[in-house]
Formats: sequence, structure tokens, C-alpha cells
Amino acid sequence: MSGHISFFESVSNYVDNAARYTDLPNGLLEQIKACNLVLRIRFPVRIGNDYEVIEAYRVQHSHHRLPTKGGIRYAESVDQDEVMALAALMSYKCALVDVPFGGAKGGIKINPARFTVEQLQSITRRYTTELIKKNFIGPGIDVPAPDYGTGPREMAWILDTYQAFRHGEIDSIGCVTGKPITQNGIRGRNEATGRGVFYGIRECMSHEEDMKKIGLTKGIEGKTMVVQGLGNVGSNTALISQREGGVKIIGVSEREGSIYDANGIDVEKLLLYRMEKGTIIGYPGSKHIGDPKAALEIECDILVPAALENQITVENAPRIKAKIIAEAANGPITADADPILLKNGSMILPDFYINAGGVTVSYFEWLKNLSHHRFGRLENRFQSQAFSNILKKVEDMTGKTISDRERYLLTRGGTEIELVNSGLEDTMITAYQQVRDTMLMNSKIPDVRTAAFVCALNKIASDYISMGIFP
Repeated sequence: MSGHISFFESVSNYVDNAARYTDLPNGLLEQIKACNLVLRIRFPVRIGNDYEVIEAYRVQHSHHRLPTKGGIRYAESVDQDEVMALAALMSYKCALVDVPFGGAKGGIKINPARFTVEQLQSITRRYTTELIKKNFIGPGIDVPAPDYGTGPREMAWILDTYQAFRHGEIDSIGCVTGKPITQNGIRGRNEATGRGVFYGIRECMSHEEDMKKIGLTKGIEGKTMVVQGLGNVGSNTALISQREGGVKIIGVSEREGSIYDANGIDVEKLLLYRMEKGTIIGYPGSKHIGDPKAALEIECDILVPAALENQITVENAPRIKAKIIAEAANGPITADADPILLKNGSMILPDFYINAGGVTVSYFEWLKNLSHHRFGRLENRFQSQAFSNILKKVEDMTGKTISDRERYLLTRGGTEIELVNSGLEDTMITAYQQVRDTMLMNSKIPDVRTAAFVCALNKIASDYISMGIFP
């Protein structure tokens, strides 16, 4: 992440640092850190009257569990090192939140804005074809998902291409997640990462003794938040934190710059303003304070970098004044900036924990696809009738009548999105509790990131040991 070491080396350094707090043998640690398979592809695509050679990657970092899982990003920054690093983070992320996948990642080195929809479809379908030919995709092999620059549309193209090659494969719909709802997707996937960020921050702030150490009171309500990046993750984090957590959003940044309003910014209105004006600059009541990184330096309780890698570096880290930094993006803090922030009293919620909502709900989508029915379909009516029978008995015993509205609320079964959000909430809370317990059991562990890596390493190591590969 820093200028003198690569992104992948930086992730490996974090692992080495955490390994000092385990008793795992060196050989096993080297196996855990290594990327098992790296695929680099170059293929031609017709663009207008000419052809363009497209560079693309798919990395399967760890096969301790199958299938492997990880998003596909479309960005000009894509290179082998970045994809390897992101695949490694996926391994640790899945292990940490108990999602039974190995880590993977994919990327195509393009700027999507340069291409028409038809051209993007051609690129996506050709990339998928290459993955199929190399056996790098399949519901039991490797399951892609959206990432930066991609979304449900691209996932639908991938699914259609896969099914054209694998006609009749009964579980083919499970070859990719993040699909449109109409194409066997799952409700709640679009906002899953942002919602997971909210659940993670809220759980972290529920521990009074931990908050005292960084100068905050218990609870998320009323706290100030700054969000860098209003893409899918940043906008949903801000919206959900504001609506469900009572958080005051005082700063926001986007490509065009940063804005600040001490009285709070209505994120829903801001998104509508940007849609209409094409910019957040000039939003009523706000002050334009500088470039996209300027918002990072606003004094606040919670800072959410939700843009790209390497946003907080040794250069600006000394000026960061947030009590909690939730890494909604992948690698927004460089390795050499990390100790500066910790020394200045910030608590860092690491990316491979705090943005795990996406892969968690992708796991739920994969389960839905393999079971071939939506969540709640088999049991909701049965549960509703059982609850109704209990209420009727209560009414008979007490002589009181429950209103139709109350009866509906008390007896209805959960909808798909409610069940998904419940599972996501439980996942984020349980994972944070495990990380916190790890820190409490070993007082020498210095920070949340190290504790999270210790948890993930122990879980992955347990799988390898169970396989009999390592005694």
C-alpha cells in the first residue's frame, strides 16, 4: 500500500505481524499467505472499427474451502499485485465472518466510462468465456460477484454466458452472485456492504469500556460521521447510519471535492442533488472545503473511507482527527500510516471485517441458488399460523382482544430481505465479538486489525490441519 512495498506485500506484512500472536508453524503460515492460482488473460475485443487488447486477471488465493469467492472490478488501476492482495483479503474476510469460501478476486484493466454498454457486454462475456475455458468459474469452483465498476448487470451477463456453455447444469445459477433479483439474485444484496459497515460500527460502539479508551460515550446515536465516497458502499453506509442509527453526517466527499456542514447533511437529499446537478459541490447549507481527500481531515467521531485504496497515507495521517475509522473500502489506509493513526488514538475497524457484508449476503444468495427456493417460502405460512394459534390461546386466557394490526405484526413470517438482514446482523455482531474476545484473551495484541487477522489465521489453519496436510 505504501510507496516502497506492494499492496500484496503489505497484506502479507499484516499477516506476519498477527502470526506473532499465534503458535502456528512457519510452513503453515507460508501456505496460508501464498496465492494458489493466478490467471492472467489477454484477449482482443472489437471496439468500433478496430480491436483492443484487454488485460484481465482472476486469482484464487486459498483452496482451504471451496468454492473460492470474490468480486470482479473494472478499473484502470487493476494489475496482478492488486488482484492478488484483494484475493488474499477475501480469504481472511471469509474466514473471519465464518463464510465457508476460499478467497478469490478478479479484475479487468479498463475504464468502464470509455465503453458503450454493448462493448462492456462483449468484454464481460469474453472474460467469462476465458474463465470457463480455464475452469476458473463454477458454483463449486469459483463464484464471482460485483466489485468496483461492476454491478448486477455484469453479473447477469456472466450468468448467461456460463449457462450457454454449461447447458443443463442444475446448479448453474450459483456460478455468480450479486445478480438482479429477476435473475435469481437476493433481496438486500445491493445495500449489503453498507449495511454491514453500519452493523459493525454499531456493535463496536456498544462496548462502553472500549469507547472510554478513545474518548467516546457508548452507542452510535448522535455521533458525527464523515463519509469519503458516495458509491454503493458509502451511500448505503451513510443512509442506513442516518436512518437507523441516528448518526449526524457532517462531511462527504466525492470525485469533485469535499463538503462540510456542522449541522448535518441529509444524505438522501444530497444524493438527489448530485443526480440532478452532477456534483455535491453547492449543496444547500454546506461548505466546499477542498479536494476529495479534504473530508478525511474533518474532526469527527466516525470516519468512513469508502472510495479506493491508499487514501490515508503517512502524509495526511497526522492530520486525521477521527476517533473510529471504518475501512469500508479495501486498503484505504497504507501500512505505514496505520501506526501513526493508532498512536494518535484512533480505533481502526479493518476492511476485511467491516466491509464483509457483501460476501456474507453473497453467501446467502449462493445458498438460495443451490436450494432452488427463496428464503421463507417453506416455513413462513406455517410459522404465521402457529403464532396465530398462540395468540388466540392468549386471548382466550386473558379475555383481551388484539387488534388486527398488532396481530399482523406479531404473527407474520419474515420476508426474504428481513431474513437476509437478520443473518447479516448476526454475522457482523458475532465476528466482532470473536475479535474482541481475542484481544481480551491476549492483552499483548495491540489493535483490532491484528486481532482480526489472528482470528482468521487460526480458522484457516484449523481447516488445513483438519485436511491432514499439516499435523
